[in-house]
Amino acid sequence: MLHLQSSGNYINENKSKKRTKTIVLSILFLFLALFIAAAIGAYFYYNKNIGPIDSANNEKITVEIPIGSSSSKIGQELENKGLINNGDFFRIYTRVKGEGNFQAGIYELTPSMNLTEIISALKDGKMFKKPALTITIPEGYNVPQIAKLISQKTGYSEADIIKKMADKAYLQQLKDKYPILPDDIMKAGLYYPLEGFLFPATYDFDVKKPELSNVIDKMVEQSSVVLTKHEKDIKNSGYSLFQIITLSSLIEEESQLEEDRKKIAGVFYNRLSKDMKLDSDPTVKYARKNFDVQVLYEHLKFDSKYNTYLYKGIPIGPITSPGEKAIEAALQPVKMDELFFYARPNGEVIYTKTLSEHNAVYKKYRDEWKVWQEKDNN
Repeated sequence: MLHLQSSGNYINENKSKKRTKTIVLSILFLFLALFIAAAIGAYFYYNKNIGPIDSANNEKITVEIPIGSSSSKIGQELENKGLINNGDFFRIYTRVKGEGNFQAGIYELTPSMNLTEIISALKDGKMFKKPALTITIPEGYNVPQIAKLISQKTGYSEADIIKKMADKAYLQQLKDKYPILPDDIMKAGLYYPLEGFLFPATYDFDVKKPELSNVIDKMVEQSSVVLTKHEKDIKNSGYSLFQIITLSSLIEEESQLEEDRKKIAGVFYNRLSKDMKLDSDPTVKYARKNFDVQVLYEHLKFDSKYNTYLYKGIPIGPITSPGEKAIEAALQPVKMDELFFYARPNGEVIYTKTLSEHNAVYKKYRDEWKVWQEKDNN
């Protein structure tokens, strides 16, 4: 009896092992089937997204790539235009392949192009479409100057352009579209709400007279792109974004040479830390809305929150459109001992530690500006 029971146990154990082996093999086959299915799916997904949308369609489709566009934004635009299947695939593919440095501009691409051809065109500037309109905003231009330039290029009146830039409903649309825009642009007392946020750059348009909102949007969008790059440094600066842009605009106006931007920023921060007025001549010109004349002693008394000869601290708002170098200077100032600087018409900036030293420099060179003004007028 004992022998028979032992034999029965052996048979049961053998059956159990076979059952276990069958289950394990079934699971392995299932995983293998899933792996093969996934591999086949990935293969078709890859080929679908790497190939052309329609190899027989040579219709030219206009695509605009703004300055500073991310691969994610470019991919989404290409997908929206019906040139690629999936914008996310474009972003991942270009990142994995190390593709980048896409050239901003207006392109004419076709659905018959595969992804490799599209990427090549965007990198090499191939298939550029000649823009119908190009507007270049120089660094240091303020809103009235920008409005005049846009007016000359498009035919819109300067008054209508400035009015559009101050329209509260439109400003709110811009804030919703570009969240980095600070609430400060809506505060009372500003001459021009978008001052400082119309980024100086070259903008191309595929029509001769684009919608005015499209022109302004592009400039604000590029400002948003640049400021987003520096968002972390701005947060760590101890100042608000609006204050940094305001200070950057002063730096832009006070410096002609790049090596002076960070030094001038250092002087401004020294004065702010000592609760001194910034005493910046360009703020007086802006306060008076008279941008070209030489600042005289009587002008310093003009009552305006923009006037840094009357009011301490960073002024109420920006006075011009600062370029990225001026913004970087405001965020990365050179440590200076000096509290004063004097800019000559030839671009040289002289830095001094005491008021008496500064006054001596001023007396020595002040007539240069009068001569320069007379030559400029002639």
